[in-house]
Amino acid sequence: MADADDVGYRGPTACHAAGISYRQLDYWARTGLVVPSVRDASGSGSQRLYSFRDIVVLKVVKRLLDAGVSLQNIRKAIDTLRSRGVGDLAGITLISDGTTVYECRSPEEVVDLLQGGQGVFGIAISGAFKEIEGTLSHLPAEAATTGEEVPAPPATGSAGDTYAGGDELAMRRARRRAG
Repeated sequence: MADADDVGYRGPTACHAAGISYRQLDYWARTGLVVPSVRDASGSGSQRLYSFRDIVVLKVVKRLLDAGVSLQNIRKAIDTLRSRGVGDLAGITLISDGTTVYECRSPEEVVDLLQGGQGVFGIAISGAFKEIEGTLSHLPAEAATTGEEVPAPPATGSAGDTYAGGDELAMRRARRRAG
């Protein structure tokens, strides 16, 4: 098999692989969105040749369009990447909420490409849930109906073992019987 750098795919093949029309391919090439890296058209009758990586980028553009991102925003995101010197667009991870496009550099770093590369952050709700649950387990609470203080549930070990004589369900049953 030939080296990947020595192989090019004509427009119809690239369209089929990326799931786009030839009209889209031609427009994106003429406007500079996705230019074939193996060989660009050089006049009437010449054939563009797209590399495997070019076709990956075509597929990403198609998926962003399918997700509802406007072609204008896709173009802006790709231009932002290119202005930062990202030559190999196929080697990055893009995520989108349907409106904007983000580059995911690592699990901790996500960049909004439509806001000039401004960093954004995510909040894992499950992490906040566990943190608050742990904090509240050491603080007093009161019953919503009676206003009486409710004892904190017993501490649990790493394997879910309960200490101080029972589990939370048993404590709730005892409180219900008592009150």
